[in-house]
Amino acid sequence: MQNLDATAKVNWGIVGCGWVARDYVAPAIQASANGRLVALCDLNERALAEFIAHDSQLYRTAELADFVRTPGLQAVYVATPNASHARVAAVLAAAGLPVLCEKPLARTATEAADMLAAAETHGTLLATAFDQRFHPAHQRLRELIQAGTLGRITCLRLHYACWTPADWAPDTDHGTYRNWRIDAHEAGGGAMIDLAPHGLDLAQVLLGEALTEVAALTQQRIHDYPVDDGAVLIARTASGVLVSHTVAYNCPDAYPRRTLEVIGDKGRALALNTMGQTPGGSLTLTRPDGTTEEVSFDQEASPFQRQVEAFAEAVRTNTPFPFLPALDLHTMQLLDAAARPTAHRLTPPQDLYAARPIPQLQQF
Repeated sequence: MQNLDATAKVNWGIVGCGWVARDYVAPAIQASANGRLVALCDLNERALAEFIAHDSQLYRTAELADFVRTPGLQAVYVATPNASHARVAAVLAAAGLPVLCEKPLARTATEAADMLAAAETHGTLLATAFDQRFHPAHQRLRELIQAGTLGRITCLRLHYACWTPADWAPDTDHGTYRNWRIDAHEAGGGAMIDLAPHGLDLAQVLLGEALTEVAALTQQRIHDYPVDDGAVLIARTASGVLVSHTVAYNCPDAYPRRTLEVIGDKGRALALNTMGQTPGGSLTLTRPDGTTEEVSFDQEASPFQRQVEAFAEAVRTNTPFPFLPALDLHTMQLLDAAARPTAHRLTPPQDLYAARPIPQLQQF
């Protein structure tokens, strides 16, 4: 891939015109300093036609083979259901197009490895769209960890949840959305494969080291569909930092559902409402003596915009993306490992926790 003019904007295309692409990706590209949106591809003709319907200059096609021949196309954001990531990425790589792909990179680590191999074979760029890496609060938190402000880190805890019934659709939907995330084939799982990649990746980025051990328990507790609607993951780094991560499709949106806590022997950092697609939130630092302080960061910067700008810069200058594909593959391997049943199942005595009368204590 040749270096582009230092002042030129990268021409983006989007494959998959669902709500994430419509509500977050396209606005981020259009607002970016170094990119422009030029082409769209989706099998759903209505979604394709209604995607930024007022822009008659956008090239629109339902055929991937036509899409890759869009004049001047230089980078592609893939936002299709998970089952098609590997196939779409292979076609784009063969066409010499850099790909920023929605998380999870694939349904399995094997599919993800095939995607990396295709990109390497054709000398193209491939990255996973982990926008949480680019949230200003998380970048500030990483700086605090690296500077030793929190001391020696002992644990990191994440809670990332939402309410996703079978008929869920985004508020901005106009009848084109289909909730494929609860389809075992198309998604590869449920809440865990959809939400946990963010937490696993963010934990490693913040700590600056890989997770080497992982296990998980899932549940099908509230919603009546064939995939998990909640999960808890535990993990550990080589240096001994413990990570606990809960994810859920069964958490009402009015509850606190986006929390990130990092604890060290010299400080504890708590980020609220920073995980998700939007900017803002808060970051608080607590010292061992009980004193607290609010940590400032850019409240307006969009994680999605920062992400597409970083990817476009790598494309424009023919330099590596800040986060290597090997990290994304490792995260997929962690998910695969977590999905294997590892917990020991015990059979307790019946009625072990049955209610018992509480004796009246003598008053003194």
